[in-house]
Amino acid sequence: MGKGFSYLIEIFTKYFLGFWAVFTGLLFPFVVFLILLYESKLAIQNFGIINFLTSTEWDPVRESFGALPMIVGTLISTLIAILLAAPISIGIAIFITELAPSWLKGIFTTTIELLAAIPSIIYGIWGFLVFAKYMREDIEPLLQKIFSPVPILSQLFSGNPTGIDVLTTSIVLSIMIIPFMSSVVKDAFNLVPSVMKESAYGLGATKWEVVKDVVIPYTASGIAGGLILSTGRALGETMAVTFLAGNVPQIPKSLLEPFTTITVALANQFTEADTPLYLSSLFYLSLFLFLISFGVLILAKLMILRIEKKWKK
Repeated sequence: MGKGFSYLIEIFTKYFLGFWAVFTGLLFPFVVFLILLYESKLAIQNFGIINFLTSTEWDPVRESFGALPMIVGTLISTLIAILLAAPISIGIAIFITELAPSWLKGIFTTTIELLAAIPSIIYGIWGFLVFAKYMREDIEPLLQKIFSPVPILSQLFSGNPTGIDVLTTSIVLSIMIIPFMSSVVKDAFNLVPSVMKESAYGLGATKWEVVKDVVIPYTASGIAGGLILSTGRALGETMAVTFLAGNVPQIPKSLLEPFTTITVALANQFTEADTPLYLSSLFYLSLFLFLISFGVLILAKLMILRIEKKWKK
């Protein structure tokens, strides 16, 4: 009786968990894709795919909708945030696992995990009320002064500093994902067997050589996981970006111009969509965000797998 009951519990648990794994990983995304596709039908019939992707006009009054400014804004802010966050996050993970004294490791670990749990709207309010002021009055004018003699970089930092722009949004996004990314990378670093590091030290390797030649190659997949999950979070971030982007549907020509992203457009305009075509166009935007998220994450996964394979040779 006891063994039979345990067997039934094991079978039930196996199929119950299996169902939720299949539902969450396969069926739910597929159902969401079908719903977005169905709701986008009217916009697809009116604008097609190429015209919607390449048009820069987003005018609800004339019912003329193009997604290019939102798509460009989403990709630019995410790319800059990942480029800023990745080296800092890996550095934090190296410090906690390899360099910090043991009594500090617990404090830093707890602090990082607490920062990762802060709601994004808190970052948005802080960025809008505090950080944007320093960007507008101190940092952005200083960057303009430094890079003004450099031909290409001077264009990147041209314009009137307002603090509500691509640069401020990307920095706040990177601050948001640094705790999350460093926490994942730190957990990966902790999985390196002690015998591997002790063997390297026994052969005369320095601390930096152990990190470079043992820890990072062994945990390449963990670092990849942190980057991928953080990219997904940055792509879908809404509240913080809503406060700082400026919500201007234009392709920014410098890092100091306001812009918008797909998530900001959806958050601000869904309640204003008073015609079927307007509402369908917003669903069409959602569909592209869904596809961009999958595409970017798949591309990042493939690129990092190649790097991991190269490191392990």
